[in-house]
Amino acid sequence: MPKPNAALIDSRNLRWVPLLLAVCLNGCSYYSQLAVGQLDLLRQRQPIEALIADDTRDPALRQRLAEVLQARTFASQALDLPDNRSYRLYAELGRPYVVWNLFATEEFSVKPLEHCFPIAGCVAYRGYFRQGAARGEAARLRMTGLDTHVAGVEAYSTLGWFADPLLSSMLRRNDEQLAALIFHELAHQQLYLPGDTAFNESYATFVEREGLRQWRVHRDLPQRDEQARVRYRQLVELLLDTRQRLDQLYASGRSTTEMRALKQAEFATLRQRYRALRDEQWGGDARFDRWFAQPLNNATLLPFGLYDRWVPAFAALFERCERDWARFHQAVAALTELPADEREARLSELGD
Repeated sequence: MPKPNAALIDSRNLRWVPLLLAVCLNGCSYYSQLAVGQLDLLRQRQPIEALIADDTRDPALRQRLAEVLQARTFASQALDLPDNRSYRLYAELGRPYVVWNLFATEEFSVKPLEHCFPIAGCVAYRGYFRQGAARGEAARLRMTGLDTHVAGVEAYSTLGWFADPLLSSMLRRNDEQLAALIFHELAHQQLYLPGDTAFNESYATFVEREGLRQWRVHRDLPQRDEQARVRYRQLVELLLDTRQRLDQLYASGRSTTEMRALKQAEFATLRQRYRALRDEQWGGDARFDRWFAQPLNNATLLPFGLYDRWVPAFAALFERCERDWARFHQAVAALTELPADEREARLSELGD
């Protein structure tokens, strides 16, 4: 059957992509690859309902897409998340990730090199639609003495500017994980505070977790075994402790030679502590072995702690709103109006 023209759904916003591309072709190569990648993704979109109705399509894919539509409807009706065309469309990418994020730090710093964008504000990474481009830029930065890390990303939100599609890269998750990811990304469309990654990700992570809990109740499914989440939290605490130790080392005033040696010693200690945690407390659960097999540096530690720093605070706020999603989203929006120091103090108070 002919491919439906999903681009018409948000043509008013889509028309700005070629304009951005035209401007960027005059010199800003990073922004041009973003424009080209986003435009290509939008062109791949097809309505999920049409795919489900197409008997020539893979039955397993059609079944998964039907599950997605149920979770998508639940997100808007039960969680008060945006009711739009996002995740009611599908795009086949032909690659494992939609983008690759590049993180970088100075050799003796655990603070990310931030990059500021007109809509998203300042974030701790730059995204690339081609893995080779991300790795190439990482190599260039390493030659200048920086620590770098490239990580694949299954999905991202355009914050409501476009109708974000369900991506083939997202189908690597099981049905419940996929529903949780949709809840997470829709939360970014519901509310986003430019420049405050910890706030945005913690809010979306809380919506994801509580949303998934309610989704399971809605479908009369048993609640998830929390063992995996507990172990992941233990891992994050281990990595954050290492980051703090490195931060103290870099502020110690030691010579460059000493700091280089002690830095490598810290990462060796991190690996030892992980193996002890894995073997003595987790019964040999090796799911994180692959992550530890890569070269470790300051930049590899950056993504951790961003996604759940304020989750307990948002959980407490949800309870204060009597578990009413509309009131909760309004209360979170009110927090974004506060100055950064007041907002952080308020979140700290809620999390205690």
